Amino acid sequence: GHLAVKKTKNPEVKAFAETMIRDHSAVNAKATALAKKLGMTPEASDTSKSLQSDGEKELKKLKAMHGAEFDKAYIDNEVAYHTSVIGALDTVLLPNAKNAELKSLLETGRPIFQSHLDHAKTLQSSLNK
Repeated sequence: GHLAVKKTKNPEVKAFAETMIRDHSAVNAKATALAKKLGMTPEASDTSKSLQSDGEKELKKLKAMHGAEFDKAYIDNEVAYHTSVIGALDTVLLPNAKNAELKSLLETGRPIFQSHLDHAKTLQSSLNK
């Protein structure tokens, strides 16, 4: 999101990136606060390691791009990323959440991620015209 805010000239892509920064920062803050409250130390899983590794590779590619090419690649990545996150929520995280507060946080976050995916798909359609 931060990279897109700096690089894009497209106001819709910039607004989307700013939304990603705001919403993801808020969810991360809530998750960190809950982990601290519960005395938990989050551990990396295969799913989180894969998402992080893919994100780092994509960021490296995006840094080399400019203009419409950057915008399209950024939004395409956001569609893929949010699809993966929702998949992980539905198949791994929600079914295995034992703590009620954690499950509630995940359930609250899911519609936000779905909204991001829907928004990204709309942008993706407009960029592909």
